[in-house]
Amino acid sequence: MNLLDKCFEANRRWAAEQVDRDPTYFKRLENLQSPDMLWIGCSDSRLPPNELLARPPGDIFVHRNVGNVVEHTDVNCLSVIQYAVDVLKVRHVIVCGHYGCGGVRAAMATQPLGLIDNWLRHIRDVHLWNRAELNAIADVGKRTDRLAELNVEAQVANVCHTSIVQDAWRRGHPLTVHGWIYSISDGLIRDLGLTAESAEQIPPEHRLY
Repeated sequence: MNLLDKCFEANRRWAAEQVDRDPTYFKRLENLQSPDMLWIGCSDSRLPPNELLARPPGDIFVHRNVGNVVEHTDVNCLSVIQYAVDVLKVRHVIVCGHYGCGGVRAAMATQPLGLIDNWLRHIRDVHLWNRAELNAIADVGKRTDRLAELNVEAQVANVCHTSIVQDAWRRGHPLTVHGWIYSISDGLIRDLGLTAESAEQIPPEHRLY
């Protein structure tokens, strides 16, 4: 049996197990999507959001890309944020990076990698803005992990700077943006203390009202 056949077999077994436990499981999912959280995370295969938070399907709206980047011209990411905030009415936006991130590590290197170099420029900019602090960290692993934290900080700011989030705040929608980081080595998520719930918490230059 090849890999794809194993995937289909595993899917059939999983679906049957859900129905055995709860005959209405898929009917409820079919008729309901009411997540209270948008997760913006890295594409890394070791970071499945629902499993990390022990939340069932339907509880978390998810957007993932290399390096958990939120970029102001990325229509894909912005569309996800807009749908989550304006249609699904989520109350929390989580930007979650992770230690040992390959995208962050690649952004610190100089060798060309191809098309992805254009995407990694966003993380390289964060590296540039914080080069004094980062260059003072002798250990390469610790330096990379610190850049992962700083990248989360930058992307939390980028989420807050969108017209989508600021319009929600202006309307009085209770929306909080958070910055978290995950450690693959112990499976734990850490709150970086990067939380915003109003336009007054961002620089005046980025406020749209």
